[in-house]
Amino acid sequence: MKRATHLEAIRRSLNVILLIAVFVTCYFAKDLLLPILLGFLIALTLSPLSRGLARIGIPHWASAVVLIGMIAVAVGAVIYFASGTIVGWMDTAGTMGDELQTKLSGVFRQLEHVRQAGEDVASMAGTDPAVQEVVVKQPTLIDSAMDVISTIGATTAVALVLAVFLLSSGNMFYIKLVQSFQTMSGKKRALTMVYDIERRVSHYLLTIALINAGLGICVGSALTLLGMPYAYIWGIAAFLLNFLPYLGAITGVLMVGALSIITFDSFGYALLIPAAYLTLTTIEGNFVTPTLLGRKLELNTVAVFLTVVLWGWLWGIAGALVAVPFLVVFKVVADNVEGMEIVSNFLGAADEVHHAEEVETQTADPVTGPAAS
Repeated sequence: MKRATHLEAIRRSLNVILLIAVFVTCYFAKDLLLPILLGFLIALTLSPLSRGLARIGIPHWASAVVLIGMIAVAVGAVIYFASGTIVGWMDTAGTMGDELQTKLSGVFRQLEHVRQAGEDVASMAGTDPAVQEVVVKQPTLIDSAMDVISTIGATTAVALVLAVFLLSSGNMFYIKLVQSFQTMSGKKRALTMVYDIERRVSHYLLTIALINAGLGICVGSALTLLGMPYAYIWGIAAFLLNFLPYLGAITGVLMVGALSIITFDSFGYALLIPAAYLTLTTIEGNFVTPTLLGRKLELNTVAVFLTVVLWGWLWGIAGALVAVPFLVVFKVVADNVEGMEIVSNFLGAADEVHHAEEVETQTADPVTGPAAS
């Protein structure tokens, strides 16, 4: 008995060590793993379309080239139309910061009072805050932006090329996965899990992409009507930022709010721009997305938020962007693997809990309570 207990404790310890090793590997191997993960997500998203085109006689390699080519053209078009304006903003970033500081001088004045009070407290404690200041030369904004753009470009290129190869292979990997299992039940479970992952990830990403495109059009149109310069840039920004759950909308509101304060003389009118952005994202998040996705995502809000925070901590913005698709994949695996029922139940949506309560209520005896199992 003691030996079995010790073995169980060792097994749990090894599982914890394995989990820590996985996170450490993900943290240090971000540059390698991120484009691979993006490539698989793109392939999963487009595989139903590729399979549908194969049914009408179009080879997998041809549909892969066409679909990935369309994505590459779309990315190139966004870069072409937005790059000039964004580079111009970067060149005048210092001036824009000064203008924003001038218009928000009242707020900064209050913050200055708070900072001065902190220095007074430090002086009373016998320390000189000026002695502790360290000036570190930071890279220029243009240099930082070019580094980010080059990294994103390389990651996107690798992901798209990998997606082309994956889509061109057709069902080859599915066949090899089935062949790797010895029993018929194992083959069926593996095939069911793979197709379920493909269906859910494809449904989620395609639906979110369409919703975000609609949001971008609405934001661009609303800001155009309000007289915001380069409103189409903010439409593109809304489309991209909305792939980032929770944080994307907040970031967009703050960015467009800062620029609108600089652009318009009236502070009250300038606040209409972020208010319109916030209103549209609120409608999208609370009505449009839940209506179109429904229960097919089957994830609870707490699990989504924690996953976004975790992957954002590991990989930054890129990690937060792939967090929800990764969680969808993990949920499907938990649904189809024995021993992961607790994990699957925790990740499930609230509707699943209500359904379980309804089933228990229907099977309960009106006098003695729930039926004994």
